[in-house]
Amino acid sequence: MQVILKQDVDKLGKSGDLVKVADGYARNYLIPRGLAEEATPGKIKKLEEIKKVEERRAQKMEEEAREKSKLLQGKQVTIRVSAGEKGKLFGSVTNAHISEAILEQLGVEVDKRLIKMEDPIKELGLYPIKIKLHTNVEVEMKLKVEA
Repeated sequence: MQVILKQDVDKLGKSGDLVKVADGYARNYLIPRGLAEEATPGKIKKLEEIKKVEERRAQKMEEEAREKSKLLQGKQVTIRVSAGEKGKLFGSVTNAHISEAILEQLGVEVDKRLIKMEDPIKELGLYPIKIKLHTNVEVEMKLKVEA
């Protein structure tokens, strides 16, 4: 029997997958617990349409990420902070600070959760940062921290 999974099921598949299982397993376990529904031709067609829409949306998001990457790749952003003697900062530079600086200086909005740094920035200097705009799109930039 073919069923469409409504939820992720271990060792069987993810939500939205069309899988073939034993009749008893489907009727006695998957369907009564709301984990799956019987795959009728209408439901299979609807599932295929949903997957096409999701695929187009994912493709559009990747294209937008590639356009952003062209604007950001290899650029440098400068952040001015208050620092003590020997270049030590009072606090540290956070992803939110970097995101704001990119928006102000380059005019590109970047979510702070996408910014990856190797170590927290607590001194003046030049630092490499990576921004993961999409699963396939990653940008490298320079961050200059000055007093």
